[in-house]
Amino acid sequence: MSAGADRVTVYDTTLRDGAQREGISWSLEDKHRIVRRLDALGVDLIEAGWPGSNPKDAALFAGSDPRALGHAQLVAFGATRRAGITAEDDPQVQALLAARTTVCTIFGKSSILHVREVLRVSLDDNLAMIGDTVGALRAADRRVVYDAEHFFDGHALDPAYALATLEAAAAAGADTLVLCDTNGGALPWQVAEIVRAVRARFTATIGIHAHDDAGCGVANSLAAVHAGARHVQGTINGYGERCGNANLCAVLPGIALKLGLAALPEGRLRELPEVARLVAELANLAPDDHMPYVGRSAFAHKGGVHVAAIRRAPNSYQHVDPAAVGNTCRVVISELSGRANLMLRADELGLDGPGVGAIAGDALAALKQREAHGAAFEAADASVALLLRRHTPGYAPPFELVEYRVLSLGGAGRPAAEATVKLRIRDRVIHTAAEGDGPVHALDAALRKALVATFPGVAHIALADYKVRILDGSAGTRAVTRVLIDFTDGDHGWSTVGASASILEATWTALADGIEFGIATAAQPAARLLEAHA
Repeated sequence: MSAGADRVTVYDTTLRDGAQREGISWSLEDKHRIVRRLDALGVDLIEAGWPGSNPKDAALFAGSDPRALGHAQLVAFGATRRAGITAEDDPQVQALLAARTTVCTIFGKSSILHVREVLRVSLDDNLAMIGDTVGALRAADRRVVYDAEHFFDGHALDPAYALATLEAAAAAGADTLVLCDTNGGALPWQVAEIVRAVRARFTATIGIHAHDDAGCGVANSLAAVHAGARHVQGTINGYGERCGNANLCAVLPGIALKLGLAALPEGRLRELPEVARLVAELANLAPDDHMPYVGRSAFAHKGGVHVAAIRRAPNSYQHVDPAAVGNTCRVVISELSGRANLMLRADELGLDGPGVGAIAGDALAALKQREAHGAAFEAADASVALLLRRHTPGYAPPFELVEYRVLSLGGAGRPAAEATVKLRIRDRVIHTAAEGDGPVHALDAALRKALVATFPGVAHIALADYKVRILDGSAGTRAVTRVLIDFTDGDHGWSTVGASASILEATWTALADGIEFGIATAAQPAARLLEAHA
């Protein structure tokens, strides 16, 4: 459990401290899945819960076989014994032993404020509670991580007493002393100074447990490691009470890539984005696209100057190689883009040659014109790809609209609609009609009906999502409406956008673009989007 000078022990408390975030409640199966995934990631210690506090945590330990884990060790968490009784007579200490883990973590009070006003015991009694509990666990052959709760606040009030609590734990056999910024108010330089002082005094491994109430959870963790701490605690995605805990998805890359120390096994850092998404999914929370290192937008570039620079030197606007953390560089297309943004997208589509610069310039002008009228291309990659292709000499779209008409139908107790679509496909004009549960459904059905005989792959293209946003609520029913449609063919997904004062026109633009894109890519690898109709 102890780490060498160049290695940091990783301690995850997502299942215990992370569960204290408002809105999170892990099921027993959630906990088992997270344990398995953290073990595969290479986490050293997984704090699986507080067995003395609730039946669910007790059931997790009862149903877990420590031998089934390939790398990690499960940790049972609890508190020092209560005042006035022995550790042997304290039910929650006995619950820790009943959890059967080889490692136990207990927390104790380091601040005279908490000893006097919360526990309401004497300072000496608190030291005895710490020492007795650690001693009872060591006597039962458990390794002990001691979490010094409120250590930095306690150190500010009475440094000698805060250090005395660590001495009580160390003397009783705790081999890891964790300095906890429980209120999350410490600052990095304060943390570093205190960690250095504690390290000089104790031979035990020194750890850090930081909360993020001042926005410094990650910074404080890295400052502690830089100052000599070799045990770091945190949660996946920074989940935790109030503002959360130190986010391991940022702490671990910082340790490896910035401090040059080992934490996870070789190559496992690249798995962090997938772990972050899994934990978010089980928490029923949307992944944070803007999370450092692992977020979808962590290496996304929108400004034209930035994109022009990274085309020449990828590290010019990226602090690490995205691949090192399992992420990728992305170019975001919008009205803020320069020609380089479109040039990079053209490269991805396989467009090259002396005329590609002019194609990108023309496509960019069209994009900015459409964004000025309400479209937004950041989340509509397929629409961007089509803009480029449509400005490529010789490009012929698979179909062209002649006209469409949509009628709303009443009666029979349910809303209905009928759509008529007239398309030009090569040298033929196809005229079809279809009914649907509403205007969008009817329009989609009529378009597919007109195309499926010529392009059978249309039958496999499905609408995955349909989003509508009113851009100017003050304009009432005359407001410009933006429609974003997500499509899938079962293997790949893509998105398109349309904008108009008419919701049907906006829908048609996004719908027709999505179907055109799907037709063009149906027989092509994903990396060669739209090559079919070049």
